[in-house]
Amino acid sequence: MLTPSQKGTSENSLKDERLIPVNSWGTEVEISQTLVNNNLHEIQTNIAHSKVKIVAVTKYYGLSAILAGYEAGIRDFGESRAVDAIAKLEKLPENVRQNSTFHFIGHLQSNKAEKVVKHFDVIESIDSLKIARAVSKAACELNKREKVLLQVNNAGEEQKSGYRKDVLRAEIQEIISLPGLDVRGLMNIAPIDADEAKLAELFKDIREFRDELERSFNITLPELSMGMSNDYKIALREGATIIRIGRKLFK
Repeated sequence: MLTPSQKGTSENSLKDERLIPVNSWGTEVEISQTLVNNNLHEIQTNIAHSKVKIVAVTKYYGLSAILAGYEAGIRDFGESRAVDAIAKLEKLPENVRQNSTFHFIGHLQSNKAEKVVKHFDVIESIDSLKIARAVSKAACELNKREKVLLQVNNAGEEQKSGYRKDVLRAEIQEIISLPGLDVRGLMNIAPIDADEAKLAELFKDIREFRDELERSFNITLPELSMGMSNDYKIALREGATIIRIGRKLFK
């Protein structure tokens, strides 16, 4: 990942002090390129010497948030609302689309699987065999091998999607055998009200569960997507390879 000081400039570069209107939580706010650059630099300082991948979560923001993140050096972006996200991605400049990786991180409905597979490089939210089969079917029809992560809900939050561990144990063998899928690892969303000790416990549990699956099924699951703006430092200590950052970048 390039820091702002390492990046070169081009004729099409955004001005460092340019104010960028971004739609955030339904309201128009302004974010400067400088703010995004500085926020990214702070995050990179906090994760120094780590090879973790930063996914800029732009789901609450307008198209220009992706452009600001791209200009700052980010190349991975996360969206969760299929229809809105696809409309946004289709408006991106070709060079941004071609040189970025787009992660779908929201709950996926099977009837939207084909569109999401077509527009996204990674789906981090496979939470059932039904969805895995739908993504597999869409990927095969598009002659594509889709990278996916399996979402695990180990906090028992009923309002959140995600596999229970016992259900995933029972279904993972079939999932990894589905054509068109490249199963890369696990994804987790921690409770927003958990304290630091509880967060560490939950993230550690995900890592240990990943290790168990690798041993039991003789597979490799290199990616652990866990940690967001409030808890990414804790997730890093427990083995995260991907962190999903929105507010800390754009506010």
